[in-house]
Amino acid sequence: MNIENIEAFVYINHYGSFNKAADVLYISQPTVTARIQSLERELDCRVFDRLGKQINLTDKGRQFLPYAQQILQVYQNGKHQIQSKGQIPNELRIGSTVSVSNYLMPQLLQHLKRKYPHIHFKLTTSSTDSLIEKLKAKEIDLAFIRKVVNPAIQSFPFCEDPISLYVYKNHPLARKGLASIQEIREETLVFFECGSLDWMRLHRVFESMEQPPDIVYQVDNLETAKKLVLGQAGICFLPALSVQEEVEAGTLIRVDIAETEGISLRTSLISLNGENAEFIESLLELAVGRSKPDRLLV
Repeated sequence: MNIENIEAFVYINHYGSFNKAADVLYISQPTVTARIQSLERELDCRVFDRLGKQINLTDKGRQFLPYAQQILQVYQNGKHQIQSKGQIPNELRIGSTVSVSNYLMPQLLQHLKRKYPHIHFKLTTSSTDSLIEKLKAKEIDLAFIRKVVNPAIQSFPFCEDPISLYVYKNHPLARKGLASIQEIREETLVFFECGSLDWMRLHRVFESMEQPPDIVYQVDNLETAKKLVLGQAGICFLPALSVQEEVEAGTLIRVDIAETEGISLRTSLISLNGENAEFIESLLELAVGRSKPDRLLV
């Protein structure tokens, strides 16, 4: 059985389109069609129903899909082991979101440098969507992002950073260290908005209130949000990693709110399937060894 036929089958199912699969695989649409026709001859059944532009798996295709995914994963891992054995690149290109770049990356880069002293490192900071495209185009080797589901990409949970309410040290809530969501209705709220699903959970909590909090400042930069709180302009929900130094110095105080407990920013480490196994293993070892304030998934 031709592995390229199986690859085309898995990608078409994921993207729901022959054309999109062809773009990702860097081949023509007729070539993708030919590969599926060849696979169907080998299996002696149809794997897709084509209704105009809509593509659906047949019952037989649905039965074959998990086996095809497993075959493709095993092949890619084996190929990587053969090609990468004993080969360490001169440069490792890492992508990360802004928060990871600011608060985690200095430690991670130093860890990698100690383990691989002869390697140079290049860091690219961008949005999750941009980093995924750069990874697929092989402009970077690894990336730390929020979340991705893509058959071409392997993803490893790296850390979970709890989001809590922080106030300046002389704020009335600082003495209590505990509040209900209703108590912040009259407060001036600074809101950091990064567009991720994790932050949407806060919006849902606000929407459930009879009187939502007064969001006076809505910003897209963690440092800006933090400095507004330090300047006593308001209070803000922030991830713990971004305020480590200020909490230790006593200039920012965490206030626990039961209604928002469990909301956190989740960061994953990603790479193309079967690639950079040694670097991934090294970084995940560091993740296992990390301690609070972020909560680890590995």
